[in-house]
Amino acid sequence: MMLEKIALTGRVLGVLLYAPPESKECQPLLDSLADPQWLTEWPYEGAQEAATLIAEGLTGNQPETLSEAYQRLFVGPHTLVAPPWGSVYLDRESVLFGDSTLRLRQWLRVNGIEAQRNQNEPEDHIGTLLMMAAWLAEEKQHKMISGLIALHILPWAPRYLELLQQHAGHPFYQGVAQLAQITLAAWAEECPSPVPSLELYF
Repeated sequence: MMLEKIALTGRVLGVLLYAPPESKECQPLLDSLADPQWLTEWPYEGAQEAATLIAEGLTGNQPETLSEAYQRLFVGPHTLVAPPWGSVYLDRESVLFGDSTLRLRQWLRVNGIEAQRNQNEPEDHIGTLLMMAAWLAEEKQHKMISGLIALHILPWAPRYLELLQQHAGHPFYQGVAQLAQITLAAWAEECPSPVPSLELYF
C-alpha cells in the first residue's frame, strides 16, 4: 500500500514542482486538479486547505499567470525565493552541484539508477527526486525508495517547501507546497530508514 501511495503522490507532486504548467506533462494534471474530486483519491488526509488554494490558483483570477509564477519561482532571472535543489540547503556555500549532489550522484551510481533530467541540471531538483521515488515505487524497489527518501529528500525538502509556501505569492504553488508538506510528513512516518539530521544553510 505504501508503494502505491508513493507512486501516485510522488508522480503528481514531482511533475507539478518540475514541469512548466503549459507543458504536456503538466496540463493533464492541471485539468484533474480543477475538479475538487481529486481530494477523495489523495491517500493522505488534511489536504483540504491545499486543495482550496490550488483551485483558487487555477481560476486565472490572479495578478500573474501560472506560467509567470512558475518562471519566477523555478527559473528566474531574479534570485529564487525557494531554490528547488538540495545542495543549496545542505552545502555550507549554498551552491548548486555541492557535496550533497555528489553524494546523491554516487548513491544513484551504486544503485544503477539514471536520473531523468535536462542537460547540465543538478540531479537533486525536488521534482526530479519525487518522480524518481514514484518510479522506484512502481518498480517495487522497497530498499532503494527508503534510502532515497531518508537520505536525499527528507533532510532538506521540508525546509524548501516551507519557504515555497511562505513566498510563493500565488495560491496554486502555495497549495502545492502545502500538499507536498502533508505528503512528505506521511512518507517520513512510513519510511523504515532513519532520516539523518543534517545542518541546513539556507
